[in-house]
Order: sequence, then structure tokens, then C-alpha cells
Amino acid sequence: MKDVKCECGHVNPHGTVLCEACGKVLDEQENDKQLLDMRYEGSARRSQTYNKTFIDKIWNFFSSVKVGVWLIIITLIVSTLGTILPQEMYINLPPEVYYKQEYGWFGELYYDLGLHDLYGSWWYLLLIAMIGISLVICSLDRVVPLYKALKAQRVTRHEGFLKRQRVFGVNEYSDTDDITTIKKHLKERRYNVREENGDLLAEKGRFSRWGPYINHVGLIIFLFGGMLRFIPGFYINEDLWVREGETAVVPETNGQFFIKNNQFILQHYDKNKDKTFEKAINRAGEVVKNYQSNVVLYKRVGKNLPGEKPELKKIKDYKIQVNKPLSYEGYSIFQSSFRSEMNSMSFSLIDKSTNQSFGDLKVDLLDPKDKYDLGNGYSVEILNFFPDFEFDKNGEPTTKSRVPNNPAFIFRMITPDKPKGETAFIAIRQNIEPFGDNKYKIAFKGIETKNVSGFIVRKDSSLWAIILGGIIFMIGVIQGAYWNHRRIWVQKKNGQVWIAAHTNKNWYGLKREIETVLAGTKLGIPEDQLQKENIDKEGV
Repeated sequence: MKDVKCECGHVNPHGTVLCEACGKVLDEQENDKQLLDMRYEGSARRSQTYNKTFIDKIWNFFSSVKVGVWLIIITLIVSTLGTILPQEMYINLPPEVYYKQEYGWFGELYYDLGLHDLYGSWWYLLLIAMIGISLVICSLDRVVPLYKALKAQRVTRHEGFLKRQRVFGVNEYSDTDDITTIKKHLKERRYNVREENGDLLAEKGRFSRWGPYINHVGLIIFLFGGMLRFIPGFYINEDLWVREGETAVVPETNGQFFIKNNQFILQHYDKNKDKTFEKAINRAGEVVKNYQSNVVLYKRVGKNLPGEKPELKKIKDYKIQVNKPLSYEGYSIFQSSFRSEMNSMSFSLIDKSTNQSFGDLKVDLLDPKDKYDLGNGYSVEILNFFPDFEFDKNGEPTTKSRVPNNPAFIFRMITPDKPKGETAFIAIRQNIEPFGDNKYKIAFKGIETKNVSGFIVRKDSSLWAIILGGIIFMIGVIQGAYWNHRRIWVQKKNGQVWIAAHTNKNWYGLKREIETVLAGTKLGIPEDQLQKENIDKEGV
């Protein structure tokens, strides 16, 4: 496709509606319109010019504002669906079990549709990427030709261009002093005035035209920051449970950092001392004053082989409280919750007929032994241990997790008179003899608990992009909302003075400014042709 050369000598890209230099109408269809469409200065947009190759079709698809709006609407709808049920990251059970168990057929459908991990799914990422591509192509398709057209515009414009401006007027009287006065007033109003062959072009606020495109840049950076969160290591939001006295590796740190929980502290308000909370305490019973975990942060020294105990270097002691996280090298560890967890259970081996005890055993629920020797030929073996006991569909005992929430045991009781042993199934509030009536039994004596601190480990290396994108977006909003691009043409044509003006918004302000500029001259105020046209239609 060949470029189009205007009679003024300027060579315009194919598809240009108005000559970039003089403004002459190059598209015959525009001649039938009373007012010109000045949104993009009549410049040639690629999406409206080329439509042959596969790349052209992709470009044209994403350059459509309607496509961009629909992509945003679809993403909003899909994002809303992701909030109906908890996402996979917030549940403790396998998703295929949790959703069906908690929400029935709807939960099963929710899982089958892939909504359980919506924000980490490839197709949700694809939607975000398509919005970003749409923003980039929409912006390039418009801003590049618009910039070229505004940069190439000349002072003297074609008659057809001036006549089809919304604000236009012709004055028969022409005086050199009036032009000088207008020029002076325009400069006082902070217009950039250019003069050519006695004609004037006054322009100000051109930078406001780039406001929407700066918005797009901000949104693109914002979306880029959001997508960075899906790259491993850029965004971490993991739960970490650490028992008192234990040391655990901090997740997503590649085994570099460890945290030891020395003590968990739970404090409540005392209504006798804290009178401010007396009513709340009387109503609720207890009001928590402080959740606190006294911890030590360690860093691994050197490299260690798999299974080898790492060598740790102490970094710092810290008291983690709600809203007072431990922060180090971009990682933040927040106090989020706590729980009391069963740590050990004590039992006695007893003769059922005489209630005579033959010894006690204490089972560490986190590291139980295979056999407990009670002396004198009496011992207890653990044949099977179920930390979080339940029966499966076939009625067989199983465990839901490795956390001792509901421990159960299958014991073998070995005694001098029963050398082959007797088997008993022990669970909380249950003592089952699966293989006949036993002479001996395992009696529950007591339980010990241990506090477990719940932490949230966070790291956000994408936050800078999100903040930067938000700042740039707001700059674009302010730039486009509080300023406007105004141009006033004053030209001499056939002994007459033609005045035309255009702005991208706030026409009332432009017309008031023209009145100020023409004050002290004999030139008449140009008319608003759109307003006149509407009046004529109503009159008809």
C-alpha cells in the first residue's frame, strides 16, 4: 500500500483521513460530515489499514477497545467465581476430598471445573496476559500515529479543516493590531504560540492527550507485577506450624532459614486492671490481649548432604506478635494463630479381673517407640499407630494426617502367661478387643499437650511493580482529568480572519477562554457549530 501525498507536499501513511500537516480531508467519506472526528487527528491506525496477514488479524483483534473491555469483564466474573468457596491454599484436606465432603455436588463440580486453584491456573494467567497484550496493542495502535500527527501539524491549516471544527467563526474585518493583541493575550494565557505567514497556532496542554496511554502503561506494569507472583520465589504466602521447643525450616527458602519456637505466650485482659475492656470481658468471658511467640532465627552454614543435620548460625532472637512480624532479607514471619496439640499419652497395663497394674508406658505421639518394656516379662508393642484416626469407606482404620488430632493405637500386650500376646485397639473413648476377650487391658492414664504457634511466611518481590504501576496509573488519571489539550487557529483567508478552536474536553472553558483572548479586539466570537446544529434541529 502506497503512502498518500497531500497537495501541501506532506507524505501521509496509507489510511490517513486528515493530512498530518495541513489537515486537508483525504478520505472522501469525511467530506459529507459537518464536523471532523478529531480523536486521533485523522491519523492512520494500523488496525484500520492492514488486514491481510495472520499478524494483522491478531493485531486488529487486540487493538479493539471492545475486546479489551470484554476481557476485563470475563476476568472479573471468573475472579468472582473464585471467591465463592475457599481456594485450595486455605484448606487442610486434599481438594478432591474437601470440596465433596463440605459442599456436596456443588463442591465436586467446583473442583472439576478447576475453580479450587483459580488464581494459579494457566487459563487465568492467560486471561491476565491477554488483557496486558490488549493494553499494549491498543496503546501502540493509537499513540504512535497520534504523536506523529501532532508533531507534524503546521500553523497554516486547510480551509476544510478549519470549517469543520466545532468552534469556528469568520470575521470580515481584519486589523494587524488585533492579531498582535490576540497573540499577547494567548501568551498571557500560557499558550505556546507559533506564527507562520501572519497566521497563528496557539496550543497548550498537549501533554494531557497522553494521560490515557500513561494509564495503560501503569496498568501494564501493575499486571506484570501481578503475574510475577506466579513465578516461584517472587511471592510467598505459606503457613508454618512450629511446636514449642522445636526447630523448623522456613518454607520456600530452599532450606536456608530455620526458626525455633522457644515459647508461646497467650495473655488475656484482666477486667479488674483493664477497666476499658470490662464490658467486653463480661460479655465474651475472655478477651485476648497478646499472641506472642519467642523465637530464634537461624541460617544454614555451608551445604549439607541429604539426611545430614544442618549446621546453623544464629541470626537473631525475636518476639513475634500480631502485626509485629520478624523480617529478614525480604522475608516476614507473622504470628497468625496457635493451637494446643497432644504431645504424649500415658497408659497402664492392667489385669482386668484384679485391676492390678503391671507398669506404665508413656507414648510420644510425635515419635512413638515400637516396644515398651515394663519389666518382669511384661511389655507392650505398638503394631499400628493412627495419629488422626478415622474409618475409611471399607471400615478399615486409617489416618487423615500425621498431626495427632485423634490418635489411635493397635497394641500387643505380652505377659508371662500370654507370651504370644493379646491385641487391643485403643482410641480416645474406645477400647476394642478385635480378637476375642482379653485377660489384660490398656487403661488410659493421662495426656500432655504442647502449644503450637501458627505463622505465615511472606515474601513479595513483586510489590515494587504493583506500587510503581499504581503510581503511574494515578499520574495518568490526574494528567488526563485535570488538564485538556486546547488549540486555537487564527488565520487570514481572502481578506478575512478565520478563527477555529478545538479541545479534547471542557468546551465551555475553551469558549470562555476565547472570549478573554478576543477581548479588546473588533473580532467577533466564533460559534459552537454543534450547539447551533442542535438548535436548528429542535427548531425544525
